[in-house]
Amino acid sequence: MINKDKGDHKYLLISGNIEQQIMSRVLKIGDKLPSVRMLSDQHEISVSTALQAYYHLEGKGLIESRPQSGYYVRFDPSRSPRKVEKSMPHQEIKTKEVETIIGEVYDDFVSPDVVRFSLSVPAPEILPLARLNKAMMQALRDLPANGTQYEQVQGNGLLRRQVARWSLEWGGHLQPDDIVTTAGCMNAIAYCLMAITKPGDTIAVESPVYFGTLRFARSIGLNVLELPTDPDTGVDPDDVKRALRNHNIKACFFVTNFSNPLGYCMPDEQKEAMVRLLSQHGVPLIEDDLYGDVYFGRSRPRSCKSFDEEGNVLWCSSISKTLAPGYRVGWVAPGKYLKQVKHLKLYHSITSPTAQQEAIASFLATGRYEHHLRKLRQTLHANSLRFIQAIGEYFPPGIKMSDPKGGFILWVELDKHIDTYQLYREAMQHKISIAPGAMFSLHDRYQNCLRLSYGMQWTPQVDRALRKLGELIRNYE
Repeated sequence: MINKDKGDHKYLLISGNIEQQIMSRVLKIGDKLPSVRMLSDQHEISVSTALQAYYHLEGKGLIESRPQSGYYVRFDPSRSPRKVEKSMPHQEIKTKEVETIIGEVYDDFVSPDVVRFSLSVPAPEILPLARLNKAMMQALRDLPANGTQYEQVQGNGLLRRQVARWSLEWGGHLQPDDIVTTAGCMNAIAYCLMAITKPGDTIAVESPVYFGTLRFARSIGLNVLELPTDPDTGVDPDDVKRALRNHNIKACFFVTNFSNPLGYCMPDEQKEAMVRLLSQHGVPLIEDDLYGDVYFGRSRPRSCKSFDEEGNVLWCSSISKTLAPGYRVGWVAPGKYLKQVKHLKLYHSITSPTAQQEAIASFLATGRYEHHLRKLRQTLHANSLRFIQAIGEYFPPGIKMSDPKGGFILWVELDKHIDTYQLYREAMQHKISIAPGAMFSLHDRYQNCLRLSYGMQWTPQVDRALRKLGELIRNYE
């Protein structure tokens, strides 16, 4: 019997139990599931609720319907590729010009008919575009001078109140005055780096790490120390402790929840230990929590900021990965560095876009965001399982892959002799875009790795693209 005290819909509870049995291999590929009528009787639910449970599992690619026969398990977790291992970055200077690769990949940003596995944002078809349009039109009507005037430097008041309210989801207790709005999360990170470092300083980061952060850090004259990173738990505080002993580190930067590109989620006890360690050494932590709302489990993971008692964590986020990438609405809670960040924003941009901030603020205030996130998480979780299954089937044996519990990203490690930049160029001839692994380090690493985004609707075109990508990889054998 299902637990009626739980707040989830009954069909989600039932489908979750079946999914757990599939993942633990209690139910194996080819096993027949109870008929819809039998499932209905077993759980004392309606036939339509039983069908919803099976539709939900079918949408994730875990089961399939066979005409005149019923539902059968079609997913075998044992057939998934092996997991990638902890990275051990060497600190040699990179000889290859990675900017060329990044420029080439992102020049294809808007090319038509390209299956864009390279882009780590949700596709428009899974976003609430009509409601966003209404929110924008309402903002233009409600704002003074139809949104053409400057906002205050710290940012839209309603938006900061909503971000503060939303912080309760991850154990935060932010106030509106703790927050500065920015033009997306990368802009927030940039302000933080400029606020707490100067040219010649060294910062420590996970590895692999988002290329935008690496490139910006180098552009302002910072040295970057890449730390070993576990694909499940991220950077170990013991590795940070060793780095602090051996290097004059002025700041750390970590993507703590469902990182880009490795996909790890740092456990809560590790986050707490990290905050405590860095506070003891007086080293600030810039936390990129861009993907925290896109979790596949029962609840949102906490952020390092929730353990911060001294204002030493600069927490950055935005709606670029969940709601509206092009609106460029983000924010930062910079703790004791609030004054410095506000001054930098004033010097660099004066204020943030007025209408976009107001539209996103009203979207969050009405409860539409929570409703949208529930649907988005279901879609992305289903996509992740379909991608894992397709890669296990289409790619050659022996590859390794991350196992994300949230976010948009899969990190795939191919045979050592495969150059994924060359693979990218071959794939683009078939209108398939990937992100070569060399983009995610400043050193000669990850040339045989690639990042794939599953932030789109699963379609026959996506399935064909993964099959073709597998064929191209097999050609290297």
